[in-house]
Amino acid sequence: MMGAVLRVDPLGGRWPTIDPFLVCVHHVDNYPQGNAEFGPDASLSGRVPGRDMEGKDGWRMYFGRTVPGFPAHPHRGFETITIVRQGIVDHSDSLGSSARFGAGDVQWLTAGRGIVHAEMFPLVERNTRNPLELLQIWLNLPARSKMAEPNFTMYWAEDIPGIVTSDAQSDVEFRYIAGVPVGSPATSATVVPPNSWAADPEADLAIWTITLSPGARCTLPPASGLKTRRQLFFFEGSTLTIDEQVIARSSAIEVRCDKSVELVNGLERSEILMLQARPIGEPVVSEGPFVMGSIGEIQQAYADYRETGFGAWPWPSTAPVHGEGNTKFASRPT
Repeated sequence: MMGAVLRVDPLGGRWPTIDPFLVCVHHVDNYPQGNAEFGPDASLSGRVPGRDMEGKDGWRMYFGRTVPGFPAHPHRGFETITIVRQGIVDHSDSLGSSARFGAGDVQWLTAGRGIVHAEMFPLVERNTRNPLELLQIWLNLPARSKMAEPNFTMYWAEDIPGIVTSDAQSDVEFRYIAGVPVGSPATSATVVPPNSWAADPEADLAIWTITLSPGARCTLPPASGLKTRRQLFFFEGSTLTIDEQVIARSSAIEVRCDKSVELVNGLERSEILMLQARPIGEPVVSEGPFVMGSIGEIQQAYADYRETGFGAWPWPSTAPVHGEGNTKFASRPT
């Protein structure tokens, strides 16, 4: 009889994903204290200006030159879901939306027919370090939605449904970014963007984070769809036992969805990201910032971007930040 674990892959820089999830990355940067321009109060020598990916001294500038992050860049044909665990992210886009969000908050951006956005990591603390940790997921759009209207949504940490179960020895926390399981005592699910694959009731899409204390146990309920696939990214902890198979940290684990699966944690606190969905099952052609269904559609995306810029960029800089302090906010054009 087939066991609960179907496949185990190591986690690298870009985590292995299954349809409809295109990309999953885990950014961890232990930034130093900031300067007056919200950049690192440290020398940038030895880094490649505008393309620093090496992790020198435990942090990266990415494509930022003064402030770390990703200055204005385009997307078409998919969605980004950004889960911030530590630090601050400043968002700005060609719709005129902006936001500052931080630990526990989630941003869901539907690129659709085209959007330009910036994701900057301002170092607002001048007297202490500015650690940043985030997970970003790229979720494909079905062909019918690839040219949908772009959409920007924020989910604040305090509004994301979840549950904590505890006993005398351990505790388990579930946070349901999308897809609250049937029968859960958690409050109602977040409202996903209207053109997302997650909005299709047949997609059976779920994005959960699971935190287990040492020795804790929890059970994943069966998925509702017969074609649903489920993947666990075990990125913090020591070991995890699933169906008597011991799995080391830094593993992507595909598990069965047609029955309940018990997770037994090892001797350290563990963190797991769960991605689940029925595959879209359509051709995927990805090049740079665009994900479409054919080479011709990719070429058209580049042509459209050169001609229109996906709208006027309304910000004075390609790498805008939103001032002092760490107060979170979201602003959308009226």
